[in-house]
Amino acid sequence: MAASFFFAFRRAIFTIAKLILPLGGLYMLMPSKSRAKTNVLKFKSEDQVAAALAKYVADLSDKNIKEKGSFSVVLSGGSLIHTLRKLVEDPYKTDVEWSKWLIFWVDERVVPLDDPDSNFKQATDGFISKLPVPPPPPNIYAINDKKSPKGAAEDYEARLKNLVQTKTIPVSKASGCPKFDLMLLGMGPDGHVASLFPSRTQRKEKKKWVTFITDSPKPPPSRITFTFPVINSASEIAMVVTGSEVADAVKVALGGGRGWGGTTLPCTEVSAEGELTWFLDKDAASKL
Repeated sequence: MAASFFFAFRRAIFTIAKLILPLGGLYMLMPSKSRAKTNVLKFKSEDQVAAALAKYVADLSDKNIKEKGSFSVVLSGGSLIHTLRKLVEDPYKTDVEWSKWLIFWVDERVVPLDDPDSNFKQATDGFISKLPVPPPPPNIYAINDKKSPKGAAEDYEARLKNLVQTKTIPVSKASGCPKFDLMLLGMGPDGHVASLFPSRTQRKEKKKWVTFITDSPKPPPSRITFTFPVINSASEIAMVVTGSEVADAVKVALGGGRGWGGTTLPCTEVSAEGELTWFLDKDAASKL
């Protein structure tokens, strides 16, 4: 009952917003033509994206914690942590039940956890350390930085399988993969998501939950990453994309067509078992 009301309410809000434009910070809202259950939200500025994202995440946190006592969130690197900054401001800073969050990473650089290139360090410094009551350490799933890229990927997948076996994370009936409550993704100018790059074979992996790469086109070269079967098994996915440098990739992802040289961009393969919501600022959406 609660879940159906939540989604019905959100669909109603989207419909109202579509009819009344512009409305405050909302620049434009439209359903994507490329995929069902996809919402595209456009805002005038990155600051307005941050404000909308904070409410979106806080609402999902409240819903999931009320329904099942926890909220599993998958973070990414790049500019996402900065865009989450309003979650650690009032009213969310004190209202969200942070201790009931389970935090994962969709990809990670295989470097020491205290290295400036570490997504874990970026999230810790810019987000987790600012929470009034952070999740307890067992609820924060960083990689084992003492292992090789292959070993780190295998270790992370084994930990995910244990969480599924103990029913800490539910399993997707459609894919058999872990079903996270929320996947927070960014996107590069080349259309990559996580560490799944257009020119690398990892994007085609269908059997493994977590794979590794040692020749990333972006430094550092060694990384681990969730595969698309896991990413697309999430209940909710937010694509948080800002800045003019990603406008061409956004046009391909939401306007249809292939990428440069006829290559299908990884961002076009993102789906969700519940809903996929794009959060765009005016610059990122400038070529739609």
